[in-house]
Parts: sequence; structure tokens; C-alpha cells
Amino acid sequence: MGKYKTGIALGGGGARGFAHLGIMKALQEKGVYPDIFSGVSAGAIAGVFLAAGFSPEETHDILKENGFFKYSRVHIPKTGLLSLEGLKEIIEKHTKAKDIQDLKHPLIVTVSNITDGHVEYIDRGNVGETILASCSIPILFAPVEIGGKLYVDGGLFDNLPIKPLQNKCEHIIAANISPLLKNVELDGLVQIATRIFHLSIGSKIEQKKDQCDLFIEPEGLRDYHTLAVGHADELFELGYKFARKLSIPWEK
Repeated sequence: MGKYKTGIALGGGGARGFAHLGIMKALQEKGVYPDIFSGVSAGAIAGVFLAAGFSPEETHDILKENGFFKYSRVHIPKTGLLSLEGLKEIIEKHTKAKDIQDLKHPLIVTVSNITDGHVEYIDRGNVGETILASCSIPILFAPVEIGGKLYVDGGLFDNLPIKPLQNKCEHIIAANISPLLKNVELDGLVQIATRIFHLSIGSKIEQKKDQCDLFIEPEGLRDYHTLAVGHADELFELGYKFARKLSIPWEK
């Protein structure tokens, strides 16, 4: 039997990360409160606030106000085109946490170690720095150096991190917000780079459905691009309405 009753894996997906918060609101209304969070990229951003004890609604407001999931501050460094400057500071400001283990609930953050070429699931260490690494899409963002190694978006190896929850939880929920889009308009470097990245990870999701007790992939997400930053409220509501209709299999 696992150490925790319920764990949730929050997948990556850029601006569609707001759907995670609607899903969480619906789950809480059904009496499901995850004891441990596993997140990658946008899921790691949502996860760090939920693990800190913020409600889904509070998290939505913080992320919307601060422009999270929004790719901005364009500059031309040697290792990336865009910057996520400020992310670390804002996370630490709101969560009051320096280390991941300072959070109210356990959080496991998925990152890609490109120095050694493998995925890592991190449950301790500087919280802002680790989240920053988990969100750094290759080519678009500069890699984050931690302990002499370079790290980028964890979705490169695992965009729905169920694995670190296995053997730890009685029940596992997985929320996927990266359905593969069709006929995407590619009118710029940012769109092309994100498209290539998500094509590389999309094929790995299907096999994960059998690794959890409840798989959640809200309908309608295909209508929103990863960079659709102006639809926070819509995405929250989309996730909420979809998850509200679901039954919790272990509570039948």
C-alpha cells in the first residue's frame, strides 16, 4: 500500500496549464484532495502553488496576474531566444518557500538533464530554480544550470510524470493538457519550435493511460494553442466542467 492516498500528475502544456486548476477545483468538490503532486513544465507551475496550500482559484488569480504561462521578455542570448526571468522570484515570494521540502504538500518536479541525457524527478532543492528548469523549452529558453549540470523542460523525456508517483500512492490521477493539435498555423519561430517540441512528446502520452486510476484529458483543449495566453478564464472553466462530469472510480 502506498504512503499517500491520492497523487496527481500534472502534465505540461503551456497556457493550457490553467485547465489544471479547473480540474483541481472539480476534484476538490468531489472530496478528492491529492496528498502529493507530480508536475512538469506548466504542471509544475500549477503544482508548486497547489502544494504550497493555495486553492485552485487563488492559484489561477496569481498566475493570471503575474503572466505565468506567458512567454515574454524576448532577448537574444547564446542559449535561448526567450527569458523566464522573474519566475523564480515570484514563486518564492508567494509560496514563501526556498526549498521544495518547505512546501505544505510533497511536490516532485520533472526536469530533463541534457548534460547527462536523462530525466530526473526532483523532490528537494531550490524551488524556484527547479520549476524554472522544468519550464525551459529547448531552443526557446536558456537551460538552467543546477549543480554544474544543464537542465531544460522535463517534458522532453516525460510530459505526464506518473512514474514518480508509482508505489507511493493508493490512487493516481493523471491530467493531460497536451492533446496533439492538427493543422496548426506555424507563422513564426516560437510557434515552430513549440510545435516540434510537442510533436516529439505527444506519442508517449497514449501508453500512460493504463498507468493511472483516473486519466483526465479535457475535451476542447485542441482549440487552444500552447501560447494562448489570453484565455486563462476559459481554460479554467473548460477543465472544471469536464472534470466535474467524471466519477471517481475508487469511490464507487
